Amino acid sequence: MLFLALVFCWLGDVLLIPKDRRIFRAGLVAFLLGHVVLVGAFPLLGFDARGVAAALVLVAPAAFLALRWLRPHLSSEMRIPVHAYVVVISVMVLVASGATLGGAGAVVLIGAVFFFVSDLAVARERFVAPAFSNRAWGLPLYYAATLLLATTAAGV
Repeated sequence: MLFLALVFCWLGDVLLIPKDRRIFRAGLVAFLLGHVVLVGAFPLLGFDARGVAAALVLVAPAAFLALRWLRPHLSSEMRIPVHAYVVVISVMVLVASGATLGGAGAVVLIGAVFFFVSDLAVARERFVAPAFSNRAWGLPLYYAATLLLATTAAGV
């Protein structure tokens, strides 16, 4: 399942390259599907609901602040897709926390958090302030997240 999630993320990468808004939305959907698959895959590595409850204290405010920061920069057509994406990636981090506490190992949570943070760079690039600096910190986090999660793919 983790391999399938990484395939969706790869597809998302390809679709985020063009500047066309429709293709960007398709990339957003591909990443969203990748994160949905991760939500289903992480519990297969182990799961403890206390990890979700503990992470909720940090993840909910982070998601709220990200949406509050992005909202003024989003067109009306992007509000629902971006909100849905933030919810799904936040749930992915929460489930990764439960999997980590359930025995999956810290690499799962670190990878999930790196994904979340790297997506802030993508959001900043696309909606707030395009700049090389977004890629300079976002891409290393994204590739590290991908590599970390790929190391667990053999288990699921």
